[in-house]
Amino acid sequence: QVQLVESGGGLVQAGGSLRLSCVASGRTFSTYVMGWFRQAPGKEREFVAGISRSAGSITYTDSVKGRFTISRDNKKNTVYLQMNSLEFEDTAVYYCAAARALLIPLRRTDYDYWGQGTQVTVSS
Repeated sequence: QVQLVESGGGLVQAGGSLRLSCVASGRTFSTYVMGWFRQAPGKEREFVAGISRSAGSITYTDSVKGRFTISRDNKKNTVYLQMNSLEFEDTAVYYCAAARALLIPLRRTDYDYWGQGTQVTVSS
């Protein structure tokens, strides 16, 4: 069992930056692929970024490439999402998730554990 707790959300103006963190419980963090998803009001939860167990592989959805950076620190059981040049369309609840997988899954159904989410609001 893995428990995930996100933090770092908030209200920011367009063009600004935020850094989300997700801390995992337990001793097996390094065995999980980690992902960030987001869900805007009235929309389905969508994949944002994922990082492999050793951080050797990273993938992003097209809309955030060049603006967001995912990273992880296995010694701190933490995954991060640095978000720069934020846009109004980035407004959503952001969730981190853990998957028992070798490759980075893109579907939410392939993730085994989820955090409670943190709200990111970008004002235009």
